[in-house]
Amino acid sequence: MKTAVRTAAIAWLITAVYYFYQYMLRSAPAVMMPQLSEAFGLTAMGVASMVGLFYYGYSPFSLVAGVALDRWGPRKVVPVGAAAVGVGALMFASGNNEMASAGRLLQGAGGVFALVGAAYIAMKNFPASKAATLIGATQMFGMAGGSAGQFMVGPAISSGLPWSRFWLVMGCIGIGISVLLLVLLPRQQAASPEGNWLGEAGRSLKTVFGNPQSILCGMIAGLLFIPTTIFDMVWGVRYLQEAHGFDYGAAVMRSATVPLGWIIGCPLLGLISDRIGRRKPVIIGGAVTLLACLAWILFGPAGLLPPYLLGLITGLASGAAMLPYTVIKEANPPQMSGTSTGVINFINFTFSALLGPVFANLLLRASGGAAAMELGHYQAAFQPLLFGVTLAIVLTLFLRETGPAIQPATPANTRTEEAA
Repeated sequence: MKTAVRTAAIAWLITAVYYFYQYMLRSAPAVMMPQLSEAFGLTAMGVASMVGLFYYGYSPFSLVAGVALDRWGPRKVVPVGAAAVGVGALMFASGNNEMASAGRLLQGAGGVFALVGAAYIAMKNFPASKAATLIGATQMFGMAGGSAGQFMVGPAISSGLPWSRFWLVMGCIGIGISVLLLVLLPRQQAASPEGNWLGEAGRSLKTVFGNPQSILCGMIAGLLFIPTTIFDMVWGVRYLQEAHGFDYGAAVMRSATVPLGWIIGCPLLGLISDRIGRRKPVIIGGAVTLLACLAWILFGPAGLLPPYLLGLITGLASGAAMLPYTVIKEANPPQMSGTSTGVINFINFTFSALLGPVFANLLLRASGGAAAMELGHYQAAFQPLLFGVTLAIVLTLFLRETGPAIQPATPANTRTEEAA
């Protein structure tokens, strides 16, 4: 049993490293917007739209990843995703608009296998009482990559590293990670070696989508992710430069504190949730804190709080967005673990895919098409974020509590706990 747990831990860890890599590529464009604008001959809005294509690949392939994991297991699925991200990075480095756009879509389509794969391994091999902690730890790796994509890549780009060389190197790294995953992930027998797998996939999706709790989880996660995926990782650096007059280096470092806060918040809030045995109070507490931080970032007096503190707390509170990933698994049959993660990822990042262009258009309207934007323009465009987080809090009230404190212990769970 101990050997099995050790093998599962190694499998989870290497998949989490892949998630770090994927998230680094997801956030890196925010620190090279001027270089990308010049290379592709696009405005800042045009670059934001190209970068946002990541979510048009990520969202629909969430469903594919979840069903594929339930059917074939991580070893036959996850390395393919990593290879797709690497190839997508190489395509983005080409400097050709069409090739780069297709590459960004491919990065999203392949990148989804990281989180879904790591979450699948965690939920299949470790006790339910540690579920939220492990899901939070998985997102910790992702946000560590998101932070590195800003505070590490930003200084390198400003020091003269060509943007295309960065993407070439990262593409090669992605191919290497794919090979490593293929070697290290353990073999696993297919869940249903016989029968109509397409029909089984359809039934699994129907079951998970047909559960109202699944829809609530996806909406709550999506509304709590948007302040990071759209506001911070796309517009954060420009907002700090144009609205508050920070130079490029300071803006990059301050923007990077948000994913840095996620690194702390995801495992911390997951651990708190597991310790108290409940999910809803932690989600609501994190969302209320996030709401207060966003209101301060947009409308509060600048310079009153210590540097970096507000971004750090914003990211920490945002860690509550990962708890619905645990809830959806607890609210659906255990044999549909991968499908459940795929469904919540699909709903979550459909929000980012659809609302990214909406926020860009709101900013364009507020600024009247001006090349340089002011604080008032950003306030007008991103004020809806406050309503979105408020809606997430309200929706959480309708969520059914699924934490260990309200679930009766079973002999199987007890044995798993002791083995772990």
